Amino acid sequence: MNSYQPAPGRIDGRGLSIRLGHGSEAFEAVQRLDFAVEPGEFVCILGPSGCGKSTLLGALAGHLVPSSGQLSVDGQAVAGPSPQRGMVFQHHTLLPWRSVLDNVAFGLKMQGQGRTERRRQAREMLQLVGLDEFAGRWPSQLSGGMQQRAEIARVLINRPRLLLMDEPFGALDAQTRARMQELLLDIWASIRTTVVFVTHDIDEALFLADRILVMSPRPGRFIEDLHLDFPRPRRASLLTSPEFTHLKRHCLALLRHEEGRELPRLTPLGLPDTEHPPLRIAL
Repeated sequence: MNSYQPAPGRIDGRGLSIRLGHGSEAFEAVQRLDFAVEPGEFVCILGPSGCGKSTLLGALAGHLVPSSGQLSVDGQAVAGPSPQRGMVFQHHTLLPWRSVLDNVAFGLKMQGQGRTERRRQAREMLQLVGLDEFAGRWPSQLSGGMQQRAEIARVLINRPRLLLMDEPFGALDAQTRARMQELLLDIWASIRTTVVFVTHDIDEALFLADRILVMSPRPGRFIEDLHLDFPRPRRASLLTSPEFTHLKRHCLALLRHEEGRELPRLTPLGLPDTEHPPLRIAL
């Protein structure tokens, strides 16, 4: 079962800067970002707390207006929120007075879709996230992981071009978080929408992404565009592989990088840094 037909979802950012606050308290959260994300790509934005990761995601969602530069999806400037750019937060936004099924169907109701059809599509989405047996429950009757699955289904029913995820598993315990990461990859393999996933967890970024965009401390700038070639599907055994550990060390060095010093460079596995030139990709 897969009737999901995602639209293209290319993202382009050019000279993108975002200021937050007003007057003397205003500050630059992200600074002169140049980047592109291909349709169907899974990109993680990795960086320390306060570096502007969520600010960038807010701009992609249309909730924040850049102070300068350009931000577009499929050639159209981002101008306000849209169901074509679905957002999943760390804590679910399910309506407690509606059943799980009606929560998932709510977006289609707001679009004027009839009850029978919107419920049919909602059941399809609940099946996709493994919650079809819980359609009649209230959100409060679900575990944290199940609530986030329902939240993902609620967003995906709009068939968004972009799935924007702001540390969606950050509040879950380690075991549930690992299961949710695997589930997300299974869903993404089925729908192939573009995913931009914000995290400060290196293991999570390496496990999920096609690419990792690493940000500096505020004002956030991209200091690394790391392409990952781990085969898919990915399972937990990846986390103990030498290749994974090698890249994790590199990401950790990037997150610890201090302004004004030379950026850490990624070298081939098993060889010392001094023997090889940088492999960092310029953005």
